[in-house]
Amino acid sequence: MSMNHKESIRCPKCSQLHELTVWSSITVSDSPDLKLDLLGGKINLLRCDICGQTALLPNPLLYHDEEQHLMISFIPCANAEKKQELFDEIKENFRKNEELQKLENYHFRFTTDYNSLLEKILIFDQGMNDKAIELIKLMILMQEPKKMEKRTVVFGKKENNELEFFVRDASDGMCYTSRVPMLTYETVWTELLKSGVKNKSFIWELVDSDYAASLLNGMNQY
Repeated sequence: MSMNHKESIRCPKCSQLHELTVWSSITVSDSPDLKLDLLGGKINLLRCDICGQTALLPNPLLYHDEEQHLMISFIPCANAEKKQELFDEIKENFRKNEELQKLENYHFRFTTDYNSLLEKILIFDQGMNDKAIELIKLMILMQEPKKMEKRTVVFGKKENNELEFFVRDASDGMCYTSRVPMLTYETVWTELLKSGVKNKSFIWELVDSDYAASLLNGMNQY
């Protein structure tokens, strides 16, 4: 079920106090409007009406879409070492949670990045799997190896048998569009399944750029 509580939170820029509704879990079947609010950037974000500052609240959020068989655990964290600790902890908790283990044919995802949370929701809504999408994002970056470290790729949408990605370059502040045929996704996903990648999850999975790199190494050895 969807759960929330009230918190008094100060703006990190001007210290103005705000009374906010903080969501700890969203179950789409209970609250479909909350999904739209989440995708619209209205959940667990402070928007100060005094100074205009926008800030992500440091609160975990559990997203559950029963129709998509998708559950995402989002815990804000920018530290790589702490991120791994959180991931190890949530996997251990999964092993102790009989209710979660009863959920069959599910996608369990863990992320510490807010944009990644939203991106994964969009990917599964389009009937695709983020494991293949992460690999395609890596392939897009590899087209210009010298610029990889300064660039990030985000999935945008599926339209007219094409996938649209946005490439952001931190060196010049520009944003580019990259389009990939849907056939490429289908080929990549087929090859991943052949290599042993599972469609469904048996525990929480961290599917990000590092995961994609490990997949690519595995496919090259296959």
